[in-house]
Amino acid sequence: MSSDGAPHDEAVRRAHAAIQEYTLSAEGWRSSPSETLQRVLADLLHWCDDTQRDFDRALAVARERHAAERPDG
Repeated sequence: MSSDGAPHDEAVRRAHAAIQEYTLSAEGWRSSPSETLQRVLADLLHWCDDTQRDFDRALAVARERHAAERPDG
């Protein structure tokens, strides 16, 4: 794989590890990956509420970063 995909590939590895850490138990997934993603996002919204962070702004910046890090970006 070319180094151009490195930021994307590393981001996917980090996200996968975080999702697994968040929901994987010794018995397997506590819920489906889609449900887990929804739960993580909802929890992040709660965290933003409590810490006065702007989730929508963070999401907009994250979308820009995502576009820049895509292998075809």
